[in-house]
Amino acid sequence: MPNKSKPSALKVALKTRHVSMLALGSALGAGLFVGSSTVIASTGPGAFITYALTGVIVALVMRMLGEMAAAHPATGSFIEYARLAFGRPAGYMTGWLYWYFWVIVVGFEAVAGAQIINGWLPDIPVWTIALGLMMSMTLLNLMSVHSFGEAEYWFAGVKVVAILVFVGVVVFFMLDNDSTATANFGNLTAHGGFLPYGVGSLFAGVVVVIFSMTGMEVATLAAAESEDPARSIRKVANTVIMRIMIFYVLAIFLIVVAQPWTNIIPGKSPFVTTLEHIGIPAAGTILTAVILVAVLSVLNAGIYTASRVLFILASNDDAPRSMARLNHKGVPVRGVIASTLVGYGCVVIAALWPDTVFQFLINSSGTVFLFVYLMICLSQLRLRSNWVSQDSLKFAVWGHPWVPLLVIAAIVAVLASMAFDPVLRISLGQCGIAIIALAVYYLARAANNRLSVVAVEPSYSNKSNSRQ
Repeated sequence: MPNKSKPSALKVALKTRHVSMLALGSALGAGLFVGSSTVIASTGPGAFITYALTGVIVALVMRMLGEMAAAHPATGSFIEYARLAFGRPAGYMTGWLYWYFWVIVVGFEAVAGAQIINGWLPDIPVWTIALGLMMSMTLLNLMSVHSFGEAEYWFAGVKVVAILVFVGVVVFFMLDNDSTATANFGNLTAHGGFLPYGVGSLFAGVVVVIFSMTGMEVATLAAAESEDPARSIRKVANTVIMRIMIFYVLAIFLIVVAQPWTNIIPGKSPFVTTLEHIGIPAAGTILTAVILVAVLSVLNAGIYTASRVLFILASNDDAPRSMARLNHKGVPVRGVIASTLVGYGCVVIAALWPDTVFQFLINSSGTVFLFVYLMICLSQLRLRSNWVSQDSLKFAVWGHPWVPLLVIAAIVAVLASMAFDPVLRISLGQCGIAIIALAVYYLARAANNRLSVVAVEPSYSNKSNSRQ
């Protein structure tokens, strides 16, 4: 008899508000609060255009996911759609690449959070703090799906409120007559021009920005544990462009208008720089605390996402079946532990080999996301005729097939541009190594399975003949 205490399906414990905030929270991390400084410094005041262009790409990818999810709700989301469109190898590669991305992110975010806390408590080693953060988030994910959802809801809420307050403060500062001499639209052109490094810098920055926006698609995986998956995904897909325009484009626009863009220092949060320029007391401390919350939010979401991807892979026999086992709370405990073990390993590697092995892991995982996005677009193109023939197309992508083709061309262009950048070329090459390693493992596993079948069949035949 089956063990009724061990459920075989993920538990419905997330509300639409959890899924919606998860989509936003996963994308509002250190990449925006700190990484945007690099984009502004290398692009100039026109950096907000880069964020707008990238936001359109991400929003359209989410729209494609929304179309597929509304037509064919599936626990595996884009992993399952890749499988449906191009067969088992595509689902396998998409799933494992996505898992690889998130387990490296988990280790990276733990180290980043530890470095922030180490600045306040210098006597405690970074690696010790990182392990403590990992353990805390692991326990939170093991408690229950609802506990994770509530924690992420409030983590994301803090980030959302922080950005809205930032926008309000900067707008008030700009409207103040006493500050118009330093905060005005003239800052967009007065210090070397709107695009001091040329139009090409707009598109070069897309590579960095798209990584800071990754995470919104997590909502399509989390929707499997929500009350109304189709409604949750449609809501996220419908509001994603508005969220990007407010939390990314508007925020960056206000930063470059409130002060000369030359004030922005790569590696230092431009949000902190702007508030210091305005004269907000303790701006650095306040924003540093918000950045820590952002890091913990992504760490929490990363553990959740990695464990669910492992659950999906195991359910499809592309990972050990034990990873698909759920406890009575509907949590894939072994998947959570297996995913965090890699994170713990990354923390140790960061302490021992920060500039070699750890840097390789970060570089190789970053570009992975572009390949996942590319597979989402290709899957939508391939499956659209299925949804039409089955009369299940309820949430269509605009301008099909030209819009999806345009997004595919944009992603390919970004990948191609990386090959011509000395720094990004390293990331692209190391990502290629990870992809090849996964492909070789898949082929070796498939070959081993075929040999097992061949070995079993003669044995079964001989046993049958001996009974006659």
